[in-house]
Amino acid sequence: MFENLTERLSSTLRAVTGQARLTEDNIKDTMREVRKALLEADVALPVVKDFVDIVRERAVGQEVSKSLSPGQQFVKIVQEELEKVMGSQAEPLNFATQPPAIILMAGLQGAGKTTSVAKLARYLQEKEKKKVMVVSADVYRPAAIKQLETLAADVGATFFPSTAEQKPVDIANAALAEAKLKFHDVLIVDTAGRLAVDEAMMAEIKELHGAIKPIETLFVVDAMTGQDAANTAKAFSEALPLTGVVLTKSDADSRGGAALSVKHITGKPIKFLGVGEKTDALETFYPDRIASRILGMGDVLSLIEEAEQKLDKKKAEKLAKKIKKGKKFDLEDLKDQLQQMQNMGGITGMLDKLPGMGQMAQQAQSQIDTKMFKRMEAIIDSMTPAERRNPDLLNGSRKKRITLGSGTELQDLNRLLKQHKQMQKMMKKMTKKGGMANMMRGMGGMMPPGGMGGGGRFPGM
Repeated sequence: MFENLTERLSSTLRAVTGQARLTEDNIKDTMREVRKALLEADVALPVVKDFVDIVRERAVGQEVSKSLSPGQQFVKIVQEELEKVMGSQAEPLNFATQPPAIILMAGLQGAGKTTSVAKLARYLQEKEKKKVMVVSADVYRPAAIKQLETLAADVGATFFPSTAEQKPVDIANAALAEAKLKFHDVLIVDTAGRLAVDEAMMAEIKELHGAIKPIETLFVVDAMTGQDAANTAKAFSEALPLTGVVLTKSDADSRGGAALSVKHITGKPIKFLGVGEKTDALETFYPDRIASRILGMGDVLSLIEEAEQKLDKKKAEKLAKKIKKGKKFDLEDLKDQLQQMQNMGGITGMLDKLPGMGQMAQQAQSQIDTKMFKRMEAIIDSMTPAERRNPDLLNGSRKKRITLGSGTELQDLNRLLKQHKQMQKMMKKMTKKGGMANMMRGMGGMMPPGGMGGGGRFPGM
């Protein structure tokens, strides 16, 4: 997310950072570039205008002219104003009500509403330790009810059954009665989406809202629609007392116009970002961290939180002990490391959150075959347990069998074995020099020899 904007703003602000003195002229040139960068990122015009005016006003004022490093002070102003545009601080969900706390999910068809219900259910169960029930009041799309039932089973949430013959209000009331009876902390209600905002839809969701009186009404919108996302959210907020926005598909949005426009246009905070298709791909929206990422300063806090949540510590400690005892790092261990890295969003997901690595993440995205790691796993899966433990067993006939089984070439297998040997050496050094922290940092050793340039993908893969 924000790749294009980050690239434009980073290069624009780099020119100002080293300035010993800021004048009306160099601020004017920089602000022109900032304005162009924001417009190209599909940020709504009123947002761009207000942002540029405030930054310019602050930049020519006392706080910059009296600063020891005016250029850096200017970048700090840009960062602070970006945070303000997006809401200054994270807005948590409100649970200050008699349980169950009802969360109503609204939005247009195709925005990822039903998937977001499941993601939110998982988030609340794992992070907030809530007992969650979900129900579908979408009686127009028969597959919606079945889809939510399947997703609820995946995330371990209680599913309340409904049918297309029932009225949405009746469904919600019955689910609420059941949630009270079974002492659920949260009830999430999925609603019907339309292709566009229409009167019938608004009347139905208003009736539903009045009947169950949710404490949170979240509008789910596709980040890839840019400033249109903010405009659609505004239309909904005028008809319905929204409490926040869930921005989906933000991982596929390279511009970021929606994230920078929603709060300013609707007055409602973005509460969550959908960052992938899996049910764990939901993040709390932190304006300060996002502003930092936009300016290429990384988001180390989110990376640490992700590592805490997604890395299997028991496996990592077991591997460290194994290597300390003098046992070899085998191909089964390599497969585990590949999977851990995939859980962290792969190479690009990790680089994107490290300070100054935003552009390298883009380079990695364009030069590394993102399916490469899956194919490496396929090669390892085609081996016998004995071969994984001892790759030295691999003679010509065994290699032929493995490449046929994994659909790869002999040179791909040889390259994997070479990488494994390098990783083996690296792991030995890591455990001697400082244990697990260094081992995790050493994940970059899984990159093919030669780094990004040319060695970043398997030939023909």
